[in-house]
Amino acid sequence: MTWFVYMALCADKSLYTGITTDVKRRFAEHKAGIGAKYTRAKRIVKILYTEKRKTRGSALKREMEIKGWNREKKLKLIESR
Repeated sequence: MTWFVYMALCADKSLYTGITTDVKRRFAEHKAGIGAKYTRAKRIVKILYTEKRKTRGSALKREMEIKGWNREKKLKLIESR
């Protein structure tokens, strides 16, 4: 199974990072208010970045790495794609 790490833009211009096996489905869930409390409160706008991972463990590890970065570093990653 393929896993994805993704970053999304929220209405308040904040960035949300998460993992999923289906980016389109997860985006729809966020838009519907299902799942993460953060995106329910901040209202997700669009997916800015995705990255494939082979396992859930590697996706979680990468998610935690990206969540530890400052906004500038996250934006540089998004721009590099």
